[in-house]
Amino acid sequence: MDDSTNGIRIRPGGPDDAPALLDMLDGAVAWMNARGNTEQWGTTPYSQKPGGPARVLRYTTENAPFVAERDGTPVGVLVLDSGPSPAMPVPPAGEPERYVRLLVTDRAHAGRGIGAALLARAAEETRRAGVDLLRVDCWAGGGGELVAWYRRNGFTPAGSFDSDGWPGQVLARRVG
Repeated sequence: MDDSTNGIRIRPGGPDDAPALLDMLDGAVAWMNARGNTEQWGTTPYSQKPGGPARVLRYTTENAPFVAERDGTPVGVLVLDSGPSPAMPVPPAGEPERYVRLLVTDRAHAGRGIGAALLARAAEETRRAGVDLLRVDCWAGGGGELVAWYRRNGFTPAGSFDSDGWPGQVLARRVG
């Protein structure tokens, strides 16, 4: 799928994309820390977190990853699944759903609609699967900036949770 408005091509991902995804996650941690946000993902680069690289590889093999590319270079990744991570205290939806398990963009390409294009692809894949509900959870701290971004992209709050002091927000979007 090409997004002609911003030159992004989105394709299914796989294990070969794990290094690029890990680099994006490391870049996101550094970017957040530089802005004073040490609570969302901590201060340790994702590639150095215990289990971090193995988790990224699982995202590319056990879930449905989608890679946004600009000029053949990966600039964002969305990981879609049939439900939330078992590690998160998110209640079941009570109906079939698709769940955004991870969304990250290369910070060097921030503000160019990459995340929104990946969410549009997730909505398309959700509809294609015959499912009407797309959900995501995200960090609700920091003044709610991330929650507000998801709201601007068509999601509505559908519950909140606390995971050992980490404030979380579940958001939902009907795509049918």
